[in-house]
Amino acid sequence: MIEKRHLLSLYVDNKPGVLSRISGVFGRLGCNIKSLCVAETTDPNVSRITLISLSDSRFTEKIMKNLDKLVDVIEVQEIDPSRSVERETMLVRIAVTEDTRADVMRAVDMFGCMIVSMSDTSCILQINGSKDMIETVLSYLSPLGIEDLARTGVIALRQETQDKMS
Repeated sequence: MIEKRHLLSLYVDNKPGVLSRISGVFGRLGCNIKSLCVAETTDPNVSRITLISLSDSRFTEKIMKNLDKLVDVIEVQEIDPSRSVERETMLVRIAVTEDTRADVMRAVDMFGCMIVSMSDTSCILQINGSKDMIETVLSYLSPLGIEDLARTGVIALRQETQDKMS
């Protein structure tokens, strides 16, 4: 059994307890969720959940069938990473000194980071991009003194419309 990364997209009723029931399916089947992002769609009664798990393909099919049985799940599909666009957002607070200020500004220029807050002693940058790009920026910024960070988790859309999921 070879575990691989699976990107799932779910449309669900926007009601209390739905996320708990969905994560319960993964827990009951002994599968970990590596990344999770939830937000309302254009319809405030419906939320979209984008999640990543590691498992073999047969196990992922089993998870999807179990998710599809939940009353509040409207639709669940696996997204092919080669036919989709994925992005993640990260906020990172970096210690800023006279010695590191130029390196922080270089990161802004090189990686297209946005400065969202600046003080005499620290700076908060916003980075949007692929997981690989986020990891590259983290590697660059780590020696400068990361004080804190927050990541959204992956969001994704298919490049083409397919059924209801797009």
